[in-house]
Amino acid sequence: MFQALVLEKNPDFSASVREVDDSFLPDGDVTVAIGWSTLNYKDGLAITNRSPVVRSWPMVAGIDGAGIVLESSSPRWKAGDAVILNGFGVGETHKGCLAGKARLKGEWLVRRPEAFTERQAMAIGTAGYTAMLCVLALERHGVKAGDGEVLVTGATGGVGSVAVALLSRLGHRVVAATGKASEEAYLKSLGATAVIDRAELAAPGKPLQKERWAAVVDAVGSHTLANACAQVRYGGAVAACGLAQGFDLPATVMPFILRGVALLGVDSVMAPLARREEAWTRLARDLDPTLLEAITSEVALADAIAAAQRLMAGQVRGRIVVRTGV
Repeated sequence: MFQALVLEKNPDFSASVREVDDSFLPDGDVTVAIGWSTLNYKDGLAITNRSPVVRSWPMVAGIDGAGIVLESSSPRWKAGDAVILNGFGVGETHKGCLAGKARLKGEWLVRRPEAFTERQAMAIGTAGYTAMLCVLALERHGVKAGDGEVLVTGATGGVGSVAVALLSRLGHRVVAATGKASEEAYLKSLGATAVIDRAELAAPGKPLQKERWAAVVDAVGSHTLANACAQVRYGGAVAACGLAQGFDLPATVMPFILRGVALLGVDSVMAPLARREEAWTRLARDLDPTLLEAITSEVALADAIAAAQRLMAGQVRGRIVVRTGV
């Protein structure tokens, strides 16, 4: 028996942490003892029933997990291996990792870098892994340290916090946009050189604006993304990975055809294995693990529902790790 955060709909929605056994686990060729999980924005949407994230019922929440392989019929893994799971529909269509155990597919798993403990890997989680994918996308476009200021929107969130830390350590001048003026010291401790009010970007703006940013990491969408694109310098790029403000894009083509701005979509859920492994290798090299403590708060599995509610109310800074093991 083990504890799991179970989401049900029969017909009314409910979320509860309760005891289940191995018969509750889905099909898969690798069974993992999950030591730590985390709460991402998508987890918050699912646990609070704010959006139709879950497409199979009942569901165990948790799109991320870190743990040790218990049993495996996959040729890639054996008992005792340290693994990480991010995405692949886990917590949406396949029972997830906010639980003491998960049964997963071997091709979904990445080996945990030795640089990180399980807790640190989940302090990074999908949010931090997505931030690294954004950095890689900007690098493939040719963005280099010294090119100019890089804007990070939603900077006190999970993606934003890790993006600020990564970009700063890589030598970029990072400007963090946030609606939380009280968090300026926190963002500067992560490496931001300046902090601006998200209100400067959140309202409708002109199709083309004064050129400022060499690049942007955007986790917000909507008018914020449109304004960011309108302010990017000639030949710059925007890595877009989120929709905290909205999934619309009220923009024009003008930044793209008059300034050659590139809008780079970043998906973390179904990213191929090679790109995942590259991202985790780079995280182990380029993310200062001492900063993870400043970014992270910790809750027990029993408190994860309340923490998800705080997350969706905008009351959380950085990352929440969830202690799922005994």
